[in-house]
Amino acid sequence: MMLATIHAQQELKANLGLQRVTASVNKNFKPNGKKAYLKALRKFNIKPTLPGPYQVGIRKQEQTNDVNAKDGDATGHHVVSEVLLKKANDGTLGDVPAEDQQNDLEYLCEVSIGTPPQKLQLDFDTGSADLWVVSTELPSSATKDHTAFDPQTSTTFKAMHGYSWKIEYADSSSASSDVGTDAVTIGGLAVSNQAVELAKKMSQSFLTGSGDGLLGLAWSSINTVSKCFIPKPQKNPMENLVESKILPQGHQFFTSCLYSDRDAGKDSFYTFGYIDSQFADKDIAWANIDKSSGWWQFQSTSNTVGGQKFQHPGNTAIADTGTSLCLISDDTCKALYASIPGAKYDNDSQGWLIPTTVTVDQLPSVKIAVGDTDFEIQPEDLIYGPPEDGFWYGGVQSRGDFDIDVLGDVFLKSIYAIFDVGNARFGAIPKIEPTQNLGDTNSA
Repeated sequence: MMLATIHAQQELKANLGLQRVTASVNKNFKPNGKKAYLKALRKFNIKPTLPGPYQVGIRKQEQTNDVNAKDGDATGHHVVSEVLLKKANDGTLGDVPAEDQQNDLEYLCEVSIGTPPQKLQLDFDTGSADLWVVSTELPSSATKDHTAFDPQTSTTFKAMHGYSWKIEYADSSSASSDVGTDAVTIGGLAVSNQAVELAKKMSQSFLTGSGDGLLGLAWSSINTVSKCFIPKPQKNPMENLVESKILPQGHQFFTSCLYSDRDAGKDSFYTFGYIDSQFADKDIAWANIDKSSGWWQFQSTSNTVGGQKFQHPGNTAIADTGTSLCLISDDTCKALYASIPGAKYDNDSQGWLIPTTVTVDQLPSVKIAVGDTDFEIQPEDLIYGPPEDGFWYGGVQSRGDFDIDVLGDVFLKSIYAIFDVGNARFGAIPKIEPTQNLGDTNSA
């Protein structure tokens, strides 16, 4: 059966011209644990449960339903909402400044949009479901560090009149504008009439990174497109490949293979419709997906730290390529860092820190359940970011009041991940490097 499956995938790969999508490490990316944690808080509207500068507060603001409205325009209606704020030195809460926010991405993937094709560098994000791009509808001053998609020069672009989109995070930063359809090519697969969301209005925090937009690969139920203020979610490219049967049954999945920059000579990549040859004969652990949230959410009822198992009945986790860190329960975090000599919680960083004097053999074995199978986080990925004041920011942090574990790149670098759209299941194959490198001469 295994040989038959491998042969079928090789045949499909040849027939459709499937190829790896290289996830290039962004040369401008500089890991910053505090900013990566803030990004996760914003994305999932998490209320921190541990002390630090970022807190959730109440804000009353005027509301407008027009995504193209200028700043200050409003309908006169007031909305009271919880937003993420930053505590100042005097204890007051204010807006989170743009310089605190990190939208610079570790991995960028080339995607072609339009006819003739315009090549953009996008973030593949399994934690969201919008395909949005920096566009020429933005002022030229805002796009000088990006490749902006120009719908006017694409002969296959069709405007979707009356449709709009808007992404808004917990700190009130947002991006929005209009929608059209166009040809999108990814990994050798061409998708016709794919909904593409054009950015015309963006908060500064969206423009600070090097990427040209985002390709969401979560379930389309959380896509933000609407028509006349009525939600009209649009399918992502993978869902369209399944619906059109371009990818036949048994091949309706995509995979991620992510490596750290510490892993010399290793290229990160995605595949669509086939399992890469180096993993094709490996056993896959599967977990069924609960699609109701729109995320890649599955049962994950235990964590293990140094052989001590923490049971969390009914707990679930999501696999999110768009989040850098791994966010889990406070009790497991406390046990993890208690087992590392010199590790501590730091209020100013709002995170757990690991001393740079630690050696690989002093780091505990940390395992997270995917369905019924435990997968270990490689020791080197328990470290996130360059050293600062003698400490590294930990790659595993608190999930706050969020009742779902968020398994970002820190976890995903330890596995070959299979996102099976056709069967609504998530698969994992262990992928631990033989040499663990903490970023200096300390390796084992």
